Amino acid sequence: MKRTPSALWIWYRGTDYLGFQRQPGGLTVQEALEGSLRKAGVPYPIMPAGRTDRGVHARMQVASVRLPPFYTSEMLTERIAPHLPPDLGLCVARRPDPGFHAQWSAAGKEYRYRIQLGGTPTEAWRPFVMEPSTEPRLEGSVLRPERVAELLALAVGQRDFYAFHEHSSLRKPRTLESSTLHELGNGLFEARLRGDGFGRYQVRYLVGSALLTAAGALSEEHYRSALDSGTTIPGLKAPAKGLLLWEVRYAPELDPFTPEERARPPGLPQVPPFCLPVGSDSEAAA
Repeated sequence: MKRTPSALWIWYRGTDYLGFQRQPGGLTVQEALEGSLRKAGVPYPIMPAGRTDRGVHARMQVASVRLPPFYTSEMLTERIAPHLPPDLGLCVARRPDPGFHAQWSAAGKEYRYRIQLGGTPTEAWRPFVMEPSTEPRLEGSVLRPERVAELLALAVGQRDFYAFHEHSSLRKPRTLESSTLHELGNGLFEARLRGDGFGRYQVRYLVGSALLTAAGALSEEHYRSALDSGTTIPGLKAPAKGLLLWEVRYAPELDPFTPEERARPPGLPQVPPFCLPVGSDSEAAA
């Protein structure tokens, strides 16, 4: 009998994982999730929408999996819960459209990167925030949020981001639809980058290099040249702990998840790094 397809919306804190993809030498998100699935009676591998690197978090990662005959997505939601570790969870499991594939059906993604541009982070947020003062190339710099926002905005458009991702990623035009900076309160800011696809470390290099340019440690001429022609620059790869995969997007006719679920994900912990600080200017937008 045929196995039943299911689309999983999962969240995780990446701090203690070696990344998403299964690999030797330590625990990964994929291993933890597939281990929980086996205990719930689903002994099959998953196919994610993409990979995240060591220390990167996800509010919304999507994975395709096949369920045993007569096993429904509703059954999975109930049966897997006791087997999931505390830093990994399931928001929604749903039978998708027959043409759905977590990776190949994805129309785009949004990443968010948290930066402390003033003051000091609260203890709850510190594990999930970049503190420029701890970066040797930024130490002692005054980073004006409006300048950082201006530099991030320059990256918008379809271009070759070769200077801003690992060269192991395929070199091809990618479209960055928006790149904005939002104040969350108490000196905490959030860069939001939305596009049709991202090379490995692309968000971290874009954010880090914008900060480096805002600090005057990299010339704007070199930064613009890297954006316009892919010219290699001595950029800065911002640390993984500030990065959050916020959302994976699909065309409406293929999207397994409702607009209401996307706005208020069921089962998502309302703690950092998934929540927004109370009173932030971004609460309504999120």
